[in-house]
Amino acid sequence: MSASLIHLVRHGEVFNPDHVLYGRIPGFGLSELGARMAASAAAAKVGHPITRLYASPLQRAQESAAPWSTTFGLEIHTDERIIEPWNSFEGKTFEFGPSVVLHPSAWMLVRNPFRPSWGEPYREIVTRMMAAIEDAWAATESGEVALVSHQLPIWMVHRHLAGEPLWHDPRRRRCSLSSITTLRREGDRFVEVDYENPAAALQSAATDLGAV
Repeated sequence: MSASLIHLVRHGEVFNPDHVLYGRIPGFGLSELGARMAASAAAAKVGHPITRLYASPLQRAQESAAPWSTTFGLEIHTDERIIEPWNSFEGKTFEFGPSVVLHPSAWMLVRNPFRPSWGEPYREIVTRMMAAIEDAWAATESGEVALVSHQLPIWMVHRHLAGEPLWHDPRRRRCSLSSITTLRREGDRFVEVDYENPAAALQSAATDLGAV
C-alpha cells in the first residue's frame, strides 16, 4: 500500500512589514494572521486520514506545519526538496512584476523569463518537487500525506501535471496563502484532483509580497 492522496499546502501569511522579497532568507515567520490561516488549512482536513507530514525547512513552512502536527499527532519531516526556489531578488523591497523594469539594476536578471534568468530554473523546481512527492507517496503505507511548501514550487507541480508551459505570469498563480492542492496517483503518474482555499475568509486582510 501507499498514500491515497498527496496534499500540497502553502504556508500562511508571513510577518513582513517592510515588504522584503524574502525568498530563502532566514527569520521570516508567520504573522498572527498567518498562524490563523495555517490552522484553518489543517482544520479543513479534520476527518481525513492524514498519516504523514512534511515541511520545507524555512521557518514559515515549519510554523505552518505545526497545526497539522498537533491536529493529527504527527512528526514534521523536513524535506529540503520542497523549499522556496532561490532567486536573485532576495532582500529587495520592490514588488516583483512588470514594475521591475523601473529598476535598471534588475534588467539583466529579467532578460529570460522562460528559464527564468533571475533564479532557480523552473525545470529544476519540478524535478525536485516531483521526487519529493514520489518519495512521500512511496514512504506512506496508507492514508494521506501533507507537504507544506511554497507558492512557486506548488504552482510548478500544477503546471507540470497539467501539461502546461512552466513559464507564466507570477500574478496569475492560483495558489493562495494556506491553500491546498491535492494529487492522486493514477497508474504511474500523479494527477491533480482538488484545490481548496480554506483561509479565503482571511485573504482580504493578508499581505502576500515576499516571494517571486
